[in-house]
Amino acid sequence: MVERNIDVVDARGSSPLPPTIKEKLASAGIFFYILALEDEKAGAKQLCEQSEKLRVRRGRAKFLIKNLCVTESSITNYDRKMIILSIETSCDETAISLVSAKGGIKKPEFKVLADMTISQIKIHQKYGGVFPNLAKREHQKNLVPILEQVLKKSGLYKLKTKENDLSTDKLNNLKTILEREPELLKQFLEFIPKIKKPKTRPVRSRDGSQREFSSNRIDAIAVTQGPGLEPALWVGINFAKALSLIWDIPIIPVNHMEGHIVSPLISLDTPDLKKVKEKERVNIKFPALALLISGGHTELVEIKKWGEYKIVGKTRDDAVGECFDKVARMLGLPYPGGPEISALADLARTQKNKTEGEPVKFPRPMLNSPDLDFSFSGLKTSVLYFLQKQKEVNEKLTQAISLEFEEAVTEVLVTKTKKAIQEFGIKSLIVGGGVSANKHLRKIFEREFGLKTEVYFPSNYLSTDNALMIAVAGYLTSLRGIKTKGPESMEIKALGNMTF
Repeated sequence: MVERNIDVVDARGSSPLPPTIKEKLASAGIFFYILALEDEKAGAKQLCEQSEKLRVRRGRAKFLIKNLCVTESSITNYDRKMIILSIETSCDETAISLVSAKGGIKKPEFKVLADMTISQIKIHQKYGGVFPNLAKREHQKNLVPILEQVLKKSGLYKLKTKENDLSTDKLNNLKTILEREPELLKQFLEFIPKIKKPKTRPVRSRDGSQREFSSNRIDAIAVTQGPGLEPALWVGINFAKALSLIWDIPIIPVNHMEGHIVSPLISLDTPDLKKVKEKERVNIKFPALALLISGGHTELVEIKKWGEYKIVGKTRDDAVGECFDKVARMLGLPYPGGPEISALADLARTQKNKTEGEPVKFPRPMLNSPDLDFSFSGLKTSVLYFLQKQKEVNEKLTQAISLEFEEAVTEVLVTKTKKAIQEFGIKSLIVGGGVSANKHLRKIFEREFGLKTEVYFPSNYLSTDNALMIAVAGYLTSLRGIKTKGPESMEIKALGNMTF
């Protein structure tokens, strides 16, 4: 095995593959090759193609290529389709999806085969926030039933004619992997041994002229590694490890925030997959900028290309979604607070209500600071002090506070984003994360940036945590050569504070 998990063997068993070729193969997600080099020291551009044929060995595709011409164009345009099973358990949504991906790093395309999410909002609502261990318990209960539904919707659910017992070694390893998730282990053992393993190898077409991939296959399991609530993350990771062990399928560990960055690459009109309408493929131009705004993050991320990310600005205290929730709690509104405040702010704009007494005006923290960082704790405190001075907080005042708070947040986000676009010569802007679903924020961003910069938002369904964005990020991650299998996959750990 060579670096970056690429299994490359010189057909003559001589010198290692040149680094230039390995890098190009990795960027295209090509992992299994047998190469015969015309010249051991030749660079990629000096080789020329004479013949190529496909061989299948031990159920795994390997390519025998003699005197191969490996050019940047031929590698980046490589178009092998992947079927990815993705798992998301970073917070209070349990989600699994099956996605077909192709197109390589330059023109990625995705087709949703099946998707299902179970939200825990109602369970956590009475606490005013997410309890990590409660979220962990619910993930354990939900993962196997969701997987069953996803497999059925995608047509990959096939029962064995005869149920086979797991080997003693696999059973012991499985118990070790899921020792902290007993409910999940119980459901796993009741369900997985009964169904057929998804095939991962190509099969010959009926006329024998060419090879095509079996529809009953999963090529890789993408799972959220972080950031998020570690007890919740571990459930999804251990579930992925268990499936990888039983099905012998590699795992792709995914950065949850990269999922939010790439979420606009899949556009859905509705979460009901029977009515999904695939829109025109998004074409992100680089350098791009992502504004990630959620309950746990507020970040500006420079994107030079897929997989090359740099945080250029972030919150120094509260995340913007967290601030929405805390202000909503002050106003006596239910969790999650963002949609509640947004609805009241819209009412205030429509009705143009005037409040008596002190005008409602809140600060715009760090609006004119020389950097690209944010701060929202001062804004939250300003709302608290304002409320403490009021004798009565009626419906009109609650609407006015919601309106001014939303306006303050939007102005800060717009100003900092403008500064980043100018500083880095940005061509495309991506706004992702739960707060990106805010209608007013979308309207203002499209108005302020739409003429000069391409602006992309995920659909509302994809703005919150979901498995589809993890599948997309998983595909792009796999093209960078990041994929683990066997003992190496068992070393994947939950990273609650994972960053770029």
